[in-house]
Amino acid sequence: MRYFSLNNNHHYVDFKEATLQGMAPDGGLYYPESIPVWNNNFIKNLKRKSKLEIGFEIMAPYVGNTIPEKELYSIVEETLDFEFPLQPISENIYSLELFHGPTLAFKDVGARFLSRCMGFFAGKLAKKIIVLVATSGDTGGAVAAAFHNIPGTEVIILYPSGKVSPVQEKQLTALGGNIHALEIEGDFDDCQKLVKMAFRDEELKKNILLTSSNSINVARWLPQQIYYALAMTQWDKGHEPVVAVPSGNFGNLCAGIVAKQSGLPIGHFIAACNANDVFTAYINTGTYHPTSAVPTLSNAMDVGNPSNFARILTMFQHDYQRIREMISSIAVSDVETLSTIKDVFETYQYVLDPHAAVAYKALQDYCFGHPGQKGFILGTAHPVKFPTVVQEAIGYSPAIPQSLGALMKKIKTACLIPPEYAIFKSTLLKILKNL
Repeated sequence: MRYFSLNNNHHYVDFKEATLQGMAPDGGLYYPESIPVWNNNFIKNLKRKSKLEIGFEIMAPYVGNTIPEKELYSIVEETLDFEFPLQPISENIYSLELFHGPTLAFKDVGARFLSRCMGFFAGKLAKKIIVLVATSGDTGGAVAAAFHNIPGTEVIILYPSGKVSPVQEKQLTALGGNIHALEIEGDFDDCQKLVKMAFRDEELKKNILLTSSNSINVARWLPQQIYYALAMTQWDKGHEPVVAVPSGNFGNLCAGIVAKQSGLPIGHFIAACNANDVFTAYINTGTYHPTSAVPTLSNAMDVGNPSNFARILTMFQHDYQRIREMISSIAVSDVETLSTIKDVFETYQYVLDPHAAVAYKALQDYCFGHPGQKGFILGTAHPVKFPTVVQEAIGYSPAIPQSLGALMKKIKTACLIPPEYAIFKSTLLKILKNL
């Protein structure tokens, strides 16, 4: 499998180079030159296959010969070393719980796969891999946990000051070792902008091997297909489900669309958005206008200029009508988010985090307008990561799982800087000099 830059379809690299570079030299996202079509027997026999078999068969075409089969099996096995239950909430709506991994967030899947691939590649390189990641909350924690103590790597995490939850912040800042946190006086878009500028900085790239672990990186984006397939091993409703995806930078939704294009029998997607609804506006009008992000209760979705929008356009050859046929989009307010958490808890005794609540409300509204439809939401994070929001909605905060107890007692270590590239660059170089 080769990958091309979305800014230059004549620039091709293999999986290893796409993973190590993160972004193409011209600033474009990498995209596979073809989407594998899954064998009919593979889809027909999904329910008879193990997680390892499903994950390996999905990822093998994308990895190609850059990682030996034995090592790829091990990478997939470590990536999927927790459960992915499809839990019923109401008669029509289920939740694919993706928060049973080490950092209680769906991003554990992509981050663990990426880190293991990086670790394999790092063993064959003469210098360390420097991983840059911008996060609105859960990405950074998942990446920090996945890369912690991975030989040959150093991780620099940029997160918006005051815009992540206490649990998220500890996951970003308290591990130490090869994990370094920069607290940016701005929003997620400011963090993402600094990362993208670093990748275009030729002087910086001459001196260090720089890569990304955001969903812009193919090794973090593509393995997210696996849990859509795992959901379908548990789906027995007799028709293709509608899937509501909490959407911020749109990597998660893109992975689901790729899985559908490969043959997974998903009926329709809903991009569930909060007040940062540039994609909802695009679906409704055909016009795309990126904006500055605004803070909401579902902070991991606070993105005003989603990077993966470019991949969505490519998937559909920029055909707006085809995009609308496969994807709906519904924007959910903070008031609706809180009321949804409250109503679902009181009616079904199920606790949603604010991101899952946005997805639930979107899917509920869709099913109301499309009688007979059923589907599932992606439960992207454990509600314990958002105690203030959950307490406001239902009157109490979920207990912190024992697995996080030790982490919460650790001391935060982060460098607070303004969203200015010159200061960010000098801070980055200072960190690397002191290693």
